Amino acid sequence: MTNREMKSKVMSLGNRLAPKMDGDKSAAFTKAWAIVKAGGLELKENGVTFGNRQEALKRLAAYNPDQIRAVLVPEPTNPKDPAAIAVMVGIQNGRGLFKIGYVPANVTAIVTAIGSQLPELRVVPGTWGIYSKTTFGARIALGA
Repeated sequence: MTNREMKSKVMSLGNRLAPKMDGDKSAAFTKAWAIVKAGGLELKENGVTFGNRQEALKRLAAYNPDQIRAVLVPEPTNPKDPAAIAVMVGIQNGRGLFKIGYVPANVTAIVTAIGSQLPELRVVPGTWGIYSKTTFGARIALGA
């Protein structure tokens, strides 16, 4: 990526982030610069132990992340958080999508600001943390 392309991405993302950050353009551009420089965000998904999501994640772990398609779906009618964004996944050339969790609440404004500008959205299933022997989780990789 050329310097000019990087600056363009930072400006575009910073301008979309500013309203989500109470108009603080300085903080918005600092955050935009960090996201673009890192090549995107990788987020730990929330809500992966609810219902039968553990079984779904266990099955997804058998696939290469490139074979998993993911879609972020806003849930404005969610009774606990109207800003919630669900992560729906499926296997390439498979039928249907399954909800495996949510974008963390503290970054939904950033993910909303990035919005349809995402060139890449991957879900990486696996095990992390102190419960890694029995609990599956997922990380969402968002390109910038």
